[in-house]
Amino acid sequence: MHHNGSAPEELLLRQRRRDLALLRRVRDRIDREYARPLDVEALARGVNMSAGHLSRQFRLAYGESPYSYLMTRRIERAMALLRRGDLSVTEVCFEVGCSSLGTFSTRFTELVGVPPSTYRRQAASATAGMPSCVAKQVTRPIRIREAPVGEPQLA
Repeated sequence: MHHNGSAPEELLLRQRRRDLALLRRVRDRIDREYARPLDVEALARGVNMSAGHLSRQFRLAYGESPYSYLMTRRIERAMALLRRGDLSVTEVCFEVGCSSLGTFSTRFTELVGVPPSTYRRQAASATAGMPSCVAKQVTRPIRIREAPVGEPQLA
């Protein structure tokens, strides 16, 4: 039984396609359930992968770890909640599914360029006295990954 080497390649391709479908399911779940207490173990269990395999494959497919992707979703949502101005930074932190205020603040500052409290204050003063329909237009979030790294998000 001598094959020309295509059987293992075919198997790998099938495995890769199945992995990609599962990774899409993980990404969709993060998009949907970012505010819930998710961790890589839980995400991996949901698609019957090991946490290590999920992390490696997710990073290969999407350029960042599942944890990093989850935090980005949470921070994007937090930006919108902070702009609304009716919740404290701590309330926003828990609202978007973060259990540690320290981790939330650090990650927010890395991604957005200013701490959440500063962002909230700037957003409030930037839109003070504007009709709310105009304020919404002005404060639409910049896609975080396209934003220049290290630049403050609000001029």
